Amino acid sequence: MTAIGVRPGRLRDAAEEIERSTGLRVQIIGGTLVVSPTPRGKHAGTVRRVRMQLDPELPTELGAYEVSSIYMPGNDEDYVTPDLVVLPTEWEEDDEWLTDPREVALAVEVISTSERVSLITAKTSWYAAAGVPILLAVDPREGEWTLHTHPRDGGYRGVLHGKYGEPVPLPAPLPAELDTSNLPLYAPRA
Repeated sequence: MTAIGVRPGRLRDAAEEIERSTGLRVQIIGGTLVVSPTPRGKHAGTVRRVRMQLDPELPTELGAYEVSSIYMPGNDEDYVTPDLVVLPTEWEEDDEWLTDPREVALAVEVISTSERVSLITAKTSWYAAAGVPILLAVDPREGEWTLHTHPRDGGYRGVLHGKYGEPVPLPAPLPAELDTSNLPLYAPRA
């Protein structure tokens, strides 16, 4: 991942131009452009496996979506695009490309092989500041997951860590738990 600084007020224009010209995924986190390469197969496989578990268990008024972005209230520049986000199914009929964080039932971030701790921390803080109620960070580098709940004052009050093989407990109306035993691990870095 690469972070690029751009003059305030022009971030969204720069992000859209980078996406158009390169096909890379761009987010604006805390006023910084964050550019991500296309996810690796195991990254995409993790997202798929989580979605396959969620889809049949979600109530009919909720759906799991990829390539859907969340805006930061009060900031026209900042937005993130989680790997997976659970939203009301009305999202399917919306012409907007950014959703309200208060509509998010769950955001899922799969950590990339090259993602630095500083960016993971910045993203987590962004989600909390935006008011996203539940963030699940899945880390195929180490086979670990972290569930963040109860955002307040720019941080999450509830933080639960686990290892692959341990189920992730989810609050209603989400499924009671998410099985992590079949999630793929990245190959060790040389």
